[in-house]
Amino acid sequence: MFRSFLIKYGEIGVKGKNRYVFEDALMKQIKYALRKVDGEFAVTKDKGGRIFVEVKSVEFDYDAVINALQHVFGIIAFCPVVHVEDISIENLRAEIVKYVDEVFEDKNFSFKINTRRAHKSYPMTSMEVDASLGEAVLMAYPETRVDVHAPEVDIRVEIRDIVHIYSKEIPGTGGMPVGTNGKTMLLLSGGIDSPVAGYMTAKRGVIIDAVYFHAPPYTSDRAKQKVIDLAKQVAEYAGPVYLHIINFTDIQLAIYEKCPHDELTIIMRRYMMRIAEHLAKENDCLGLVTGESIGQVASQTLQSLYVTDAAVRSMPVYRPLVGMDKQEIIDLSEKIGTYETSILPYEDCCTIFVAKHPVTKPKLSIIERSERKLDDVIDGLLEEALAADELVIVGKD
Repeated sequence: MFRSFLIKYGEIGVKGKNRYVFEDALMKQIKYALRKVDGEFAVTKDKGGRIFVEVKSVEFDYDAVINALQHVFGIIAFCPVVHVEDISIENLRAEIVKYVDEVFEDKNFSFKINTRRAHKSYPMTSMEVDASLGEAVLMAYPETRVDVHAPEVDIRVEIRDIVHIYSKEIPGTGGMPVGTNGKTMLLLSGGIDSPVAGYMTAKRGVIIDAVYFHAPPYTSDRAKQKVIDLAKQVAEYAGPVYLHIINFTDIQLAIYEKCPHDELTIIMRRYMMRIAEHLAKENDCLGLVTGESIGQVASQTLQSLYVTDAAVRSMPVYRPLVGMDKQEIIDLSEKIGTYETSILPYEDCCTIFVAKHPVTKPKLSIIERSERKLDDVIDGLLEEALAADELVIVGKD
């Protein structure tokens, strides 16, 4: 029955004169989300900024459309809607009866007609339309009953140049359309946290590039593929992700050979941040994104985060999970579909050469002094790692 969907957005509606920019970005993301759904679709916008997804093909996958729209940031809800071109009250009475018949198999429910009359020249007031359409439903289906205070079914009727009828509101993901708030570089590992951090950042309208640090032979090709798969899952919400794969083995070995072992994790992390910052600059990113949460592990104490950030010279580091506990992060990873991939038992670059008793309250001066032991080799190793950058683009047809 339904061949059209009314898109509802939240924050976009208060963007003033720039609202059309956000609306257009939302339409672009809707088209991206529908690219793999069987059927032909048109995404349109009326004069009032209301966005519709219209089905143009004879056949389409209704459930797949619902799933696709629930992956679009910026949509707070969407409604399967029926359009009626003949807006006379006689025709609307017939159409509302037809709507109830086709949408509700069981007619034993309370209802309310809620009319919005944007077409101000319409010869009846909203309350008069409510009463007339409600009467038509009651006459056709005596088992129904009107309840204007707490109805089981709220039937919305919008009178414009045409009439829109809908009663079901499907929740969306919320947030802002991707592409409206710049671009960042996500440090993506094979763990649970960083894909969720990418999702949270993209939800605020930010384009996500990503970098993964691979350490063959200590990390396998399966570990690498796991991260690519995670990037694909994030891309279902965030749009295409440009994933940089950096061979970190030689840098990691040099740190292991020359630096105190209780400082390995923090020093490796600092060099990862330096490489990520370099890639971010080259790709016009406005910051780095990590999946760290305060106090979750030894490398995520406030002291450790302070020392880690000191390695980044020219841009902010965003940590969208900073105040979340582990279970909250796990719950969100399950919701967005990354959890089962994240827990696959393939070694992550960060988990090898881990000290038994890593420093938890590092001091910047001491860490910088330890890093000076790398002065004779590190510049060359960094250049080699960046020169061998392997770029994988996921989520782009």
